Amino acid sequence: MTTVVSLTQNPVQENTYLVFDNDTKEAIIFDPGAFSNQEERELADKIEQLGLKPVKLINTHCHFDHVFGNAFVKNTYGLELGIHPLEQQILESAPRFVEMYGMPPMTPSPAPDYFINEGDTVTLGDTTFEVLFCPGHSPGSICFYNRAENYVIAGDVLFRRSIGRTDLPLGDHNALIGSILTKLMPLPDDTVVYPGHGPSTTIGEERRENPFL
Repeated sequence: MTTVVSLTQNPVQENTYLVFDNDTKEAIIFDPGAFSNQEERELADKIEQLGLKPVKLINTHCHFDHVFGNAFVKNTYGLELGIHPLEQQILESAPRFVEMYGMPPMTPSPAPDYFINEGDTVTLGDTTFEVLFCPGHSPGSICFYNRAENYVIAGDVLFRRSIGRTDLPLGDHNALIGSILTKLMPLPDDTVVYPGHGPSTTIGEERRENPFL
């Protein structure tokens, strides 16, 4: 069994997720958003407080608010970075977009060490996450579905009562709606959705209440 812990970080209020095995305390860090030294300490303190051993660093997609902490996590815990191959150009352009938004310069993310594609699985102890390719918000957005425990780490694909924005470079509204309808909506109603921003929700709740669907 696993536990999901979130920290809301950086000026864009992004959700950094620590997903850990309850027995081994091994953890995946999804989308580290730590921007300041204080937020880096907050992340490290939470990992220490929970007694976790980080073993994987994964980005659901590579918009700047989801990769601010990549360098810190890689340097601190010696982890390899995994992303979808279509996100590499987004990752490389992140510092330029931070500058365009008038924010202080970010520490550039390290290059990816390996790529994650649809059909792959990511393991954490005895737990398996299925990789769902969900482009639209960004060209290589991926979600991670834990079928046994019925939750999905969804990045910025689906939010409570909302969906990811598609007005950023390489965004595609029709592709996003198609991703949600074909990849996420077929999941059971009680599947918990952990989004990249805001509170968690369920597939059933979004099926009934999401005005974009």
